[in-house]
Amino acid sequence: MRHPREDHPSLITDAPESLDDEFDRRRKRYAIMMSLRALCVIGAALTYRVSWILAVVLIVGGAILPWCAVILANDRAPKKSRRKNGYHHGGPSGKALESRQKALPPAREDQTVDGTADGPTDRTAEG
Repeated sequence: MRHPREDHPSLITDAPESLDDEFDRRRKRYAIMMSLRALCVIGAALTYRVSWILAVVLIVGGAILPWCAVILANDRAPKKSRRKNGYHHGGPSGKALESRQKALPPAREDQTVDGTADGPTDRTAEG
């Protein structure tokens, strides 16, 4: 199914990362974190006779890293707002639009407008 064209062209910087590239990036991050977990477990096995505190720290790291790896592997980029940065032609800017608006005609100096309950009345200054 074809999507209708948008009225305004998109800038190239607005193009989202392709789904394949995003998946590859997340898969690479997961593999790195799981490799670090394997190193933590192997390090704990090799160091428990030397320092049991270091071995416990490595075991805790090996236990926490899989959880972090799964969370980060499933994390997708936030969706962008619907507003597009594109070239918009033809429409006047805000300042140009304000200058086109018509102002009230200038008031006569000898005219006073007085408002009453029945409505405004026009009094011309005498003298």
